[in-house]
Amino acid sequence: MEVKLTYRGRRVTDSDVLFLKDLIARHPTASRRELSRLLAKAWSWRQENGVLRDMVIRGLMLALHRQGDIVLPPPRLMARNPFLERKKPASIAIDRTPLQGKLSEIQPLEIRQVRRTPQERTLNAMIEEHHYLGYTQPVGEHLKYLVLTKDRPIACLGWCSAPRHLGPRDRFIGWSAEARRRNVRFLAYNTRFLILPWVKVPHLASHILGRMAKLLSADWERVYGHPVCYLETFVDPQRNRGTCYRAANWIALGRTTGRGHNAPTKKPRVPVKEILGYPLSRHFRDILWREA
Repeated sequence: MEVKLTYRGRRVTDSDVLFLKDLIARHPTASRRELSRLLAKAWSWRQENGVLRDMVIRGLMLALHRQGDIVLPPPRLMARNPFLERKKPASIAIDRTPLQGKLSEIQPLEIRQVRRTPQERTLNAMIEEHHYLGYTQPVGEHLKYLVLTKDRPIACLGWCSAPRHLGPRDRFIGWSAEARRRNVRFLAYNTRFLILPWVKVPHLASHILGRMAKLLSADWERVYGHPVCYLETFVDPQRNRGTCYRAANWIALGRTTGRGHNAPTKKPRVPVKEILGYPLSRHFRDILWREA
């Protein structure tokens, strides 16, 4: 059976194309959005929390349309792109008094998940103002955390879905292409880690990473319906060695190619980063190797 397209790991065959053509013919007044939801239901494309993956389906249908395999109805609404139009987080007023001393002197620390809470704005503003990469809105599954001492923010972290292809990590895990396609959702990527510049507490960063390793999987399952069993991040070796990650027992796996995500050529175009990983249990491969 001929494969017309491979999209997000799914092989779309000529019989799938015939099914989609029939779906379009049976719903002549349906919009592209409506067709994508109908196809997502027919193919049972859902996230672990039950939400339809209709946006992914829309991308698949558009790819088939551009190839000439199907004919979609004309778009009825040119949707605004919220990511392009999103305003940068505004600066906020927080306590900027220098904080120095021993880790024991600022205990107890609270690590609070703030996505979809009023404090998410505080985290976004902190990252925009004080992280060298600034703030960018995560895409896909993601969680955000504030670290507080006596209700005073001192640090924050962002986590999101992991990149689908990463050579050194994939070789470390040792999974097949099919297992990676099915199970990459069990990985979480640390996109941002910021300790505010006026906070000078030795061992604070590695302590936070150790605490996060115990919290993140349960929070992920509560929000998205599945746990995570492996964490990863990138470190720019031109800026730092990732000492706090190494102190928290993260493993250096190698370096990126510098080609970036979905690079159209094989030439480096972004800074090369070091990849560090952290399995959350000794049995992580039992989960990640499963192909069915």
